[in-house]
Amino acid sequence: MHQEIVVLRQTLKAAVRHRWLDRLPDLSEPYRASGKISHRAWFSPEEYKKLYEATRRRARTPKNPRYKWESGQLHDYVLFMANTGLRPDEASHLEYRDVKIVEDEGSKETILEIEVRGKRGVGYCKSTSGAVKPFQRLVERNKPQPTDLIFPKTHRQLFNTILDEEGLKKDREGQPRTAYSLRHTYICLRLMEGADIYQIAKNCRTSVEMIEKYYASHLKNSLDASAINIRRKKAKKDEPPTEPEE
Repeated sequence: MHQEIVVLRQTLKAAVRHRWLDRLPDLSEPYRASGKISHRAWFSPEEYKKLYEATRRRARTPKNPRYKWESGQLHDYVLFMANTGLRPDEASHLEYRDVKIVEDEGSKETILEIEVRGKRGVGYCKSTSGAVKPFQRLVERNKPQPTDLIFPKTHRQLFNTILDEEGLKKDREGQPRTAYSLRHTYICLRLMEGADIYQIAKNCRTSVEMIEKYYASHLKNSLDASAINIRRKKAKKDEPPTEPEE
């Protein structure tokens, strides 16, 4: 119903632009109930470990030797995506010249600096140190030119096969996991480790509101037990109230 209303609204807007209608009818609901906000499908730390161990086994010993390159690419794709937080469409446009290995002054770690091109235009991303070795393997495996795509194929079928084999295709709420779930995993893991939500939003080219709505709301680490369980001292009944000092 929502999709049909969106299509109808866009059609009516086109009619107004062409002056076939003199005004746009109001299609808004008079009363809108507060809908349930479900979190995005992601991999918990244990599930993420299970996933990359499975892709690593497949990369080392593929079931069919002719799929060795695809298996290696997929393993590095999983690690790269979960350590950068890129959207799948951003990764598909990424060229080798867009990525640099640098020594980060703030963290004193070797990371990737990435120039990202996607639905938000051109942005920038700093990876965790876990993305460096997968990128180095991609360079060594593919011997690329600077303008070559890092991930020319999505390997969706192999990815879904491994998810099914490991029982990871759906989360506990029945939501299917996709390549986008690796981005959601990156955001959730950074929040669980105590990273600043504003910096995560900047690094992922999204808003703080989106992260609070779809990610932080379901993470137990976002709740401060010391603030929740605080106990104020009760004044003794026999004690007279103290006078304010002048």
